[in-house]
Amino acid sequence: MSFMVVGSLLIMAFGPPKTPKFNSDPTHTVFVPGGSFYMGASDEQIDNSMVNRKKKVSVQSFWMDKTEITNEQYRRFVNYVSDSLKYLAVYLGGIKQAEDTIKVDWNRAQKININSRAVIEKLNELLLSPDNRYKGKIGIDPTKLIYKYSFIDLKAAAMASKSLELPLSDFMVSKEEPVYPDTLVWIRDFSYSYNEPLTRMYFSHPSYNAYPVVGVTWKQATAFCHWRTNNSDYYNGKPGRNDLKIDGIFRLPTEAEWEYAARGNSKTNAMYPWGSPYAVTKTGRLLANFKPGRGDYLGGNTKGNDIYTTKVGSYQENGYRLFDMAGNVAEWTSSIFYEGSANFVGDFSPDMQYNAKDEDPILMKRKVIRGGSWKDIAYNCQVSTRNYEYQDTAKSYIGFRCVLSMAPRVN
Repeated sequence: MSFMVVGSLLIMAFGPPKTPKFNSDPTHTVFVPGGSFYMGASDEQIDNSMVNRKKKVSVQSFWMDKTEITNEQYRRFVNYVSDSLKYLAVYLGGIKQAEDTIKVDWNRAQKININSRAVIEKLNELLLSPDNRYKGKIGIDPTKLIYKYSFIDLKAAAMASKSLELPLSDFMVSKEEPVYPDTLVWIRDFSYSYNEPLTRMYFSHPSYNAYPVVGVTWKQATAFCHWRTNNSDYYNGKPGRNDLKIDGIFRLPTEAEWEYAARGNSKTNAMYPWGSPYAVTKTGRLLANFKPGRGDYLGGNTKGNDIYTTKVGSYQENGYRLFDMAGNVAEWTSSIFYEGSANFVGDFSPDMQYNAKDEDPILMKRKVIRGGSWKDIAYNCQVSTRNYEYQDTAKSYIGFRCVLSMAPRVN
């Protein structure tokens, strides 16, 4: 929950063994062995922007989600925050407690009867106000679902001192992030389209469980990674199961990691994750969920009936057994977007990160997105095409997936 998680100060110290032996099983992820590759444009940059210069770089090994995070998976995050807050209100007298010392009894939390009058009185500060209840239905106010977490800004610590003489508290950052997705993006993004059914059902209806979550900002995706790092048991639907704890760090991939993984161990400088310069087969079948022609979101009906997103894993995996690295939804990375970054980033584990503050200039809030989406043409789905969105902006065509860093076993 919001009210329970402090980001751990963990050290990433892992190598690229051919046969990885890790301390824990990274559930729902696949291993991406480290290596070197030419990062940058695989084809002519049709916008002539020159923001994607080719450069040979190396990345360390990591684990990556097979698919984009789905509605069902993200809903576990929302439910975690909701259950935690309800537990605080019902059993501990209010939601404003000393967050980091609370231990939730998940069996009791999940049995709270929100229809009980006694419970409703205790949950009053979490519930929708009477004038906001549709048809009088009592429910949790989604704007009250706030996730609180802390982390150590290691970059700031490294820049501020030559050693470890400064106290850790100087670099501890606390965040409060609303977790509920912005379901209005389906209407906001397309002013002259009828998308009200998606606003009402896409995130909440079980038929969309296996579809990628959208309407999530970069800040929310980052909060999800912090939560998942500390709550793999809840993420797997079994709260309290200590054997499901994962000794590692979930995070958003860097831009370099994302492109390396998307290339799928291709020995050629292919433009797409499937190793081909073409986005359509000889028979006209789309190789990803994108927009193949003007006004044609069904791709000649090769996408079935899905004009928008499709279920994750609906198209062929790449060489690293990763699905949907092109199309479906674009994906957040941890990297900031800067046009000239290729000119000065390092050639090992290249990355540019910055924890932008609310008062920072808007240009400092640009985060790299990769992979293209269901509404994009094939060029945006190429493994090297760069784009960006602002970290506090949600869209109906942007989702994310996590990577996992873990230490190798000692023995």
